[in-house]
Amino acid sequence: MLKPKKIEEIAKQLTDNMPAGLKQFAGEFEEKSKQVLQNQLMKLDFVSREEFEVQQHVLLKTREKLELLQSQVAELERQFNDQVK
Repeated sequence: MLKPKKIEEIAKQLTDNMPAGLKQFAGEFEEKSKQVLQNQLMKLDFVSREEFEVQQHVLLKTREKLELLQSQVAELERQFNDQVK
């Protein structure tokens, strides 16, 4: 198995031995590809990790409040049923 450092050396040698026009084309292709990918990714409905974590925290707090309210309603129902009997 080739070591990562050896692969990097081979890639560098290949790059160094490329004709200048091909190097320029490769650089332009990489730049254009990055632009296209960035534009397409911006169109997708992603949220940042920070926003995701904030919403996760809000959801946890909401779930805790819901559970508390459910237990309070259950207790009130129990008290009501005890009074009706």
